[in-house]
Amino acid sequence: MKPEEKARQDIDQLLTKAGWLIQSVDEINLGAGLGVAVREYPIKSGFVDYALFVDRKAIGVIEAKSAGTTLSGVAEQSEKYIRNFPDNVLHFTLPLPFAYESTGVETFFRDERDPAHRSRRVFGFHKPETLLEWVKEDETLRERLQKLPPLITDGLRDCQIEAVNNLDLSFEETRPRALIQMATGSGKTFTAVTFVYRLIKFAKARRVLFLVDRRTLGRQTRGEFAQYFTPDDGRKFTELYNVQLLSSNVIDPVSKVRFFVFRFRDHDER
Repeated sequence: MKPEEKARQDIDQLLTKAGWLIQSVDEINLGAGLGVAVREYPIKSGFVDYALFVDRKAIGVIEAKSAGTTLSGVAEQSEKYIRNFPDNVLHFTLPLPFAYESTGVETFFRDERDPAHRSRRVFGFHKPETLLEWVKEDETLRERLQKLPPLITDGLRDCQIEAVNNLDLSFEETRPRALIQMATGSGKTFTAVTFVYRLIKFAKARRVLFLVDRRTLGRQTRGEFAQYFTPDDGRKFTELYNVQLLSSNVIDPVSKVRFFVFRFRDHDER
């Protein structure tokens, strides 16, 4: 089997697991399911490896490459495809909003509507329902992160104010990876709860994963969330949003914050 064929096989498996139906151009039936991925779909400038349709409308493309290909250099190709999609085919927007680059082992994703949009690594393909929900939103998450309201500073220490404001600035400048360093006893957990609340309420983040390295720390942090009074609403965080300490593979679908305990190999919890 050629590397390209192996990549297509792996991509097909990932798409199927995410709930997509895979079809060829000569057997298109966009009504067969909510999400349909069509191989070798013709566009204005040739063919795209996969065209993605949700609810019978074009929503994105996948550029497939053989394993080992550096995907960071492939975004220009998927960009060309979403901008040259036939305008006589039913679509949500043009250019198409979503683009993937994938080897079947590694997958990159891009939302064309994001400010300063760029591809980022993801674990696999999103479900058709997820893309449909996103495309119906007036603004993307990264757009909302640029419009966070001023921080209410009542009850916050100077170091906490500085930390949250700088995190807001990082998001505003489309730098989603940020590190906050604070001294012991300076209120790191309270700071974390503060910006988690801002992410959920104002940026409309669906879920926040909170990692801790000890179960006792997870319980303590959950207690901090339970005791946190929201500065603009006056109610406790847990009165507004559900939190869950993950202790099994059962995930509460309505929980906004999930605590997960991870352990280093040489860590011995007592």
